[in-house]
Amino acid sequence: MKKRIFSGVQPTGNLHIGNYLGAIKNWVPLQHEYESFFCIVNLHAITLPQDPKVLRQKTLDLARIYLAAGIDPEVSTIFIQSDVPAHAELTWILSCIARMGELERMTQFKDKGKGNTERAGVGLFAYPVLMAADILLYQTDLVPVGKDQKQHLELTRDLAERFNRDFGETFKIPEPYIPPVGANILSLQDPTKKMSKSDEDATGSIFLLDDADTVTKKIKRAVTDSGTDIKFDASRPAITNLLTIYQLFTGKTAEECGAHFEGKGYGAFKTELAEATVEFLRPFQERVHEYDEATLRNILETGAEKARNLASETLKVVYEKMGII
Repeated sequence: MKKRIFSGVQPTGNLHIGNYLGAIKNWVPLQHEYESFFCIVNLHAITLPQDPKVLRQKTLDLARIYLAAGIDPEVSTIFIQSDVPAHAELTWILSCIARMGELERMTQFKDKGKGNTERAGVGLFAYPVLMAADILLYQTDLVPVGKDQKQHLELTRDLAERFNRDFGETFKIPEPYIPPVGANILSLQDPTKKMSKSDEDATGSIFLLDDADTVTKKIKRAVTDSGTDIKFDASRPAITNLLTIYQLFTGKTAEECGAHFEGKGYGAFKTELAEATVEFLRPFQERVHEYDEATLRNILETGAEKARNLASETLKVVYEKMGII
């Protein structure tokens, strides 16, 4: 039997090329190697305030993006998190074995709490437990994660091991999958931080639905480092980030990128990067608009039914092990 993979994205904000290059792009080949479950994690989204109408629309828009990126509903299971109640049920079970100290150490909680964690919602605090439930419900072998989520996956492994120790072997212990290139696409305006949907400076991110003119302007205005050489260099994060984007959109190797731009200036480089980005986004954006709502809902309900069946099997075992009958 194929090993199983699980991953998901929140239907909030506008997805950018970092979300695609760091996550969704990698799902496409992986779906043919693993039994794949790709979730739209709308329960995670409500750990921060959301407009209900916007959240509902963003959920459908994200399904379109999954499909346009190449996730095949005939091969992979695509579903909405809230359509599978077992996610919330297992979260409560895992919350009862999680430790306050473990959750307080989560760096993302501190970041999203914005220095005032005393007033942060309990859902934001327990976010990593819900993520653990997402993964463990499907007896997941491999989890594609960005570097910022690796700490959460370590907690997932700890909770699975603790449950197995206390109640008997129940959960598989998942392993992380971090892509060798593109796991952490950085802001175009501040290469000390990752590209973000919530960045107040929209020029730092290239959104998947940006038009060609907007993409070109953002790349032309992207910050660079001192020096003139266009090559991968860990001490020059801005140019390395831009080269990484170019490499991933063109399929060239790092060596080919360095050779291609040898002796060229930043202006020529940014022009080619903009052209490569627009060339990728144009057909992608056309595919996004191919799916009507009826088609989307049919795909999502089919996926949810399969996910519910598998998740209920895991939850039944969990309840039996704990004496909840």
